[in-house]
Amino acid sequence: MKGENEGQIRIIEAFLASLIIFSSLIVSANLTVTQNQPENNYLESNGLQALIKLDSDGTLGRYIDERNWTAIRDSLNLVLPAGTSFNLTIYNEKGQLIGMVSNGGLNSENLVSIEYFCAGQSSIFHCYILHLKLTVAAS
Repeated sequence: MKGENEGQIRIIEAFLASLIIFSSLIVSANLTVTQNQPENNYLESNGLQALIKLDSDGTLGRYIDERNWTAIRDSLNLVLPAGTSFNLTIYNEKGQLIGMVSNGGLNSENLVSIEYFCAGQSSIFHCYILHLKLTVAAS
């Protein structure tokens, strides 16, 4: 009789072991891990969205082709949230500096840096590399 029940006990043991393993996988998959995200994460998103918005209809590329730094500064001031300081550095496709636009001093504590590529709108193809640095202005 002891030999007859040994196979059944092993099957039940294997079933319970697999049940425990699958239960632990299901429970661990449903646990959420909270991450400490920096408070200025929204700056990166807002900066990238601002550049995309200005570039969506070719305005940004046209302003760069025309070297109209005032228009770029005014446009970024309108698109970015109030109280945001920025510094935009523009390079050509060879990596040579062609212009800088800024609206104030940057706070180095909460600095966010964004790199963006933009095409010019003139008849000759130009590609520009933009480095946008953002921070919330100190109050």
